[in-house]
Amino acid sequence: MSDVARLSVEHETVYDYSNPVEQAQHIACLRPLSDEGQRLEVFDMSVSPTPSQHSTRRDNHGNSRAYFALHFAHNQLRVMARSQVTVASRYAGLEPDQGPTCGEVRTMLSYRAHAPFQPAAEFVYASPYVPCLTALREYAQVSLHDDRPLAEAAIELMNRIHEDFDYAPASTDISTPVLDVFLQRKGVCQDFAHLMLGCLRACGLAGRYVSGYLLTRPPPGQAPLLGADASHAWVSVWIPGLGLTGAQEWLDLDPTNDCVPDIHHVRVAHGRDFGDVTPLRGVIRGGGEHTLLVRVSTRLLDEPVRKSPACTNVA
Repeated sequence: MSDVARLSVEHETVYDYSNPVEQAQHIACLRPLSDEGQRLEVFDMSVSPTPSQHSTRRDNHGNSRAYFALHFAHNQLRVMARSQVTVASRYAGLEPDQGPTCGEVRTMLSYRAHAPFQPAAEFVYASPYVPCLTALREYAQVSLHDDRPLAEAAIELMNRIHEDFDYAPASTDISTPVLDVFLQRKGVCQDFAHLMLGCLRACGLAGRYVSGYLLTRPPPGQAPLLGADASHAWVSVWIPGLGLTGAQEWLDLDPTNDCVPDIHHVRVAHGRDFGDVTPLRGVIRGGGEHTLLVRVSTRLLDEPVRKSPACTNVA
């Protein structure tokens, strides 16, 4: 049986406004994915005060989004999302030196007249938070040689980012350009995810931004993982033909922790960059200044069926 873990996540967001908000429209991306590698057992999202309107739908990436509106004055907004998920190890048997090469995958993603459209090609191009930069291409090409297996090369790229960049909480914010992160050699998980995506895409390869949660306090005897008690971020690289269970074509990599995510990473959504998967955003009228509190608690509900590392480290 594959390793599995049952995790509970609470994600609370509180906005306090100095003046009343008269009208508000919000979008929340807080419901974890449910697929072959991760089963969502329980999800509940409460909003206070109670919204005037509330609906949900799937976006074009397959993520669940909640839309809600408040058509009355309020001085505080509180959103609490509670989830219980069973996470399975998706990359058992991964052999990084097997599978297609960087050059072969790049060719699959390139435009060819009359060739079938490859959906993964959507994740090759620049996006609002991930521009195509020469500096990132030059940095990435040290690892991403045409004749090298892509899985092996991408893992080495992840190793290098982890080694060359310092995890420094509060050193950046979401508005910090990825080039500044590259030059300053420090940042947080979302910066490292954007940085690695920029490297992959600059070399003609497909990479997705993955948002989720991380068990930062693993069971006794296992090393803690880096990441604030808030949303975590990592990347997913398109590598067809790896021979993984369920014909999995996307390989997740966590440059912040230098590992292949395993049973202690909970996936919420994926997209081109942070902008596609922002946990909570909106437009308000009024409100003045505001203070923001975000609290995330991720805990293990019971011991894994068979103990395994929180990540699979691949040097």
